[in-house]
Amino acid sequence: MQLPTVDAELLDLVAQRLYSAVLSDVVDQLGYRDQAMAARLRPVWPDAVLVGRAHTVLTVDIYELKPDPYRLEIEAVDTLKPGDVLLASTGPSTRTCFWGELLSTAARGRGARGAVVDGYVRDVRRIQAMAFPVFATGMSPLDSAGRSMVVEYGGPIACGGVVVHEGDLVVGDIDGVIVVPHAIESAAILRALEKVEGENRTRTALEQGMTLTEVYAKYGVL
Repeated sequence: MQLPTVDAELLDLVAQRLYSAVLSDVVDQLGYRDQAMAARLRPVWPDAVLVGRAHTVLTVDIYELKPDPYRLEIEAVDTLKPGDVLLASTGPSTRTCFWGELLSTAARGRGARGAVVDGYVRDVRRIQAMAFPVFATGMSPLDSAGRSMVVEYGGPIACGGVVVHEGDLVVGDIDGVIVVPHAIESAAILRALEKVEGENRTRTALEQGMTLTEVYAKYGVL
């Protein structure tokens, strides 16, 4: 199969036909066995699904109100590109919220496809109402000013226990968030598409009454 060369079409293909578990399986097979984020990262509304390119942000906790506290945060959001997913590493902080409804609105306006925050978010009802996919460790009403600040964006970060680089493929759904490194992206997508076809054949055979032993021996998919 020939993968699309236009990135938006490739992301749409992944969103329509793949999901986090099958991608986790194939990146395991390709030797990258630590690409699933920690289970503490959950969708803030149940049906949230995201597929996009990592735009990385690093924050740190602070303990005083700084001048111009939102400058790099604003820059990070304003530099989002169509197809991006903002990934924020916060420590993970339990002191503050990095993300909310207005940042979601700004991100969507830039063409971004979602956000993953290894920390807290707020304005969850409004985020759900606008159907913007956001994953986080929890919710809190606290503002970030005087509690945390962005120190860098666009560089490598650790988010949910996974090292993420700018532009990596990120897929999130109810099962969790998986990061596909750029070096294996094409191979992983092709293998995942093949695995989905194998799973479909396996499911049909099981529904027709074959035993799991017989089906696994025939198709090698579990």
